[in-house]
Amino acid sequence: MEHSTRLAHISEDGTRTQTVYDHLAGTAGLAGSFAAPFGAQSEAEFAAWLHDVGKYSDAFQLRLKGGPKVDHSTAGAQEAWVRQHLHAAFAVAGHHSGLPDGGSPADDPGDATLFGRSKKPVAPYDGWQEVTLPASTPPAWACADPLSLAFFTRMLYSCLVDADFIDTETFMDGKAAPRGSGTDIAALRDIVSAQAQRYLSAESPSPVSVQRNTVLRACLEKGAHGPQGLYTLTVPTGGGKTFASLAFALEHAAAQKMKRVIYVIPYMSIIDQTAAVFSGLLGAENVLADFSNAEYKTVEQDDLTPAQYRQMLASENWDAPVVVTTAVQFFESLYANRSSRCRKLHNIADSVIIFDEAQTLPGDYLAPCVSAIAQLIQHYHSTAVLCTATQPALEPLFRRFAPELHPQEITPDAARLYEVLRRTTLQDLGTLPQEEFAARLARHPQMLCVVNRRKTAQQLYAALPTEGSYCLTTLLCAADRRRQLDDIRQRLKEGLPCRVVSTSLIEAGVDVDFPVAYREQCGLDSLLQTAGRCNREGRRGAEESIVYRFRLVGLSIPQMIRSNCDALDYTVDYYPTRLDSPAAIHAYFEQLYDSRGEKSFDQNGILDAFIHGVDGCCLPFASVAKQFHLIQNSARTVYIPINEGAVLCERLRKGPINRILLRQLGIYSVSCYFEQFQSLYNSGMLELLPDGSAILSDLTQYSQKLGLNMDVETGRGLFF
Repeated sequence: MEHSTRLAHISEDGTRTQTVYDHLAGTAGLAGSFAAPFGAQSEAEFAAWLHDVGKYSDAFQLRLKGGPKVDHSTAGAQEAWVRQHLHAAFAVAGHHSGLPDGGSPADDPGDATLFGRSKKPVAPYDGWQEVTLPASTPPAWACADPLSLAFFTRMLYSCLVDADFIDTETFMDGKAAPRGSGTDIAALRDIVSAQAQRYLSAESPSPVSVQRNTVLRACLEKGAHGPQGLYTLTVPTGGGKTFASLAFALEHAAAQKMKRVIYVIPYMSIIDQTAAVFSGLLGAENVLADFSNAEYKTVEQDDLTPAQYRQMLASENWDAPVVVTTAVQFFESLYANRSSRCRKLHNIADSVIIFDEAQTLPGDYLAPCVSAIAQLIQHYHSTAVLCTATQPALEPLFRRFAPELHPQEITPDAARLYEVLRRTTLQDLGTLPQEEFAARLARHPQMLCVVNRRKTAQQLYAALPTEGSYCLTTLLCAADRRRQLDDIRQRLKEGLPCRVVSTSLIEAGVDVDFPVAYREQCGLDSLLQTAGRCNREGRRGAEESIVYRFRLVGLSIPQMIRSNCDALDYTVDYYPTRLDSPAAIHAYFEQLYDSRGEKSFDQNGILDAFIHGVDGCCLPFASVAKQFHLIQNSARTVYIPINEGAVLCERLRKGPINRILLRQLGIYSVSCYFEQFQSLYNSGMLELLPDGSAILSDLTQYSQKLGLNMDVETGRGLFF
């Protein structure tokens, strides 16, 4: 059959054309292959064949010759709508502008909702009848309830927009880009398995090494033979869970014929070091570190090496065997509505997903996060592992969304593991005056003290001997924090004086080993994270490696951790001497979640919005995307012009300002609350930029030991 000459694209040089039919066919083939892992190949093909039928119109053909903009998405959405393919109608309607709200039957043709778009007049698009739509029925589970319907719609949308991008890119470039070029999962499994055998066959004189090997063996065994589903990996801090969890993931992915491993990290500050470890083992070409400061995102495209170019392409849709990302990026993408954020979602299907430090899943969004994990396990051939030293009590939430899901613990006899790996003793110092407490800290040649506020850290640091003392807070830019941590590790290694006062930023993912530690009043999870920086390698007895809890006279508990502190007090009553046991940790989280109440786990009503609608609007994709932000960022950015940062700030002044430059400046930036920002500005210390950020113009206000000086206290706690 001869197809229409109606065009979808013209190359930039004007020498090549792509017909609408060829673009629809190419996109359908790709979209179908993307949706096959979750049984939706025909539905994805259906949506793809319809997505650009509006380009058959005379109006769009005129647009290709320089005419006015044309809405070419609504036509296909209406065709899907009248055929009662709701998922496809949403996907097609939003493939450029983002998934719309569903709206209500009362919406007008001018409304941006799907109901409104269904009534919108469109330019005639005769000729599309050459398209033969495939017979298609969405999987039954995709329509079983509103949450499944919304999740499936977003996954279908992901398949469509990624396929559309790739087919268009291939035509415009005149060739296919080097995507999907990583090593086969089974080959990566073999690399990690070989390394694991070297660990297991080495002499293990220390109890820590012996137990790390026990965990590793369990991960290899369960990964190879365990079914697809939900797992927990409960290992004390320093128990080797990073490598062991990767070993599980690759063994499991190979055994279950899965495509990739996704490692979800709680904080951006540690993502690069995790990715570096994996890259050193598996090869940089196989590990995608998807975060804002990644190397391939800080180089102009024309200057990218072939390897960086492949990484850049992979970051668009997570087409890599191993992906390391943040919890913010992972979950916000799952509730996003824009094509740029959703494009990667279909590649989460058919994956092993490791949630590192699972206890840090945000309490205000815990229900939507657990709901998403349950969807991925139940319907998208994914396995999830909740990996932590302090396992949160999430069973009731999983039962709510997926009663048939029962988490399997990978570690055999976790209670014994915690007993054998016990390397510290927890003691309560009670409440002390700050002067007395500072003098106590100064008497230790090496110690770590973790506090709740940046100001407290600075004050305690000021009372310590100058030599070998450090103050770690986010008042320091990331470049200076990294430099200080390098110094700290070296001094600890050499046995030199090393006293560190830090906020909670040191508690996760920072590999340091102090003989004694102090932690200001906090929750049990934070207390045990601090304990994980004390006697980490087990070189000293637990009785001589003390982790002290303390309070300071005149300092109240910050509001945002009050419930955590109360839950710890409750747990102390029942487990006064074994707060580091799995039973105590479970009791702590049960009390914490019970005290907060079920509604607190979905503070913004994300799930309710899909179940019941919002003000008569059904399936509010666009509205929810605006509400779902794990970090409510009211902070303002101050750039510090030191070292390379000085050159970057000068480029910032001269312009143009672009995302690459801002990413490079990220390690020379400090965040502060608006009141503090305004105080610095009013004092003439800041050079204001058009986007609301600023360059520090008075460098006397920044110390490479203490960070940015902010004299004005706002009364708001700063915890990082």
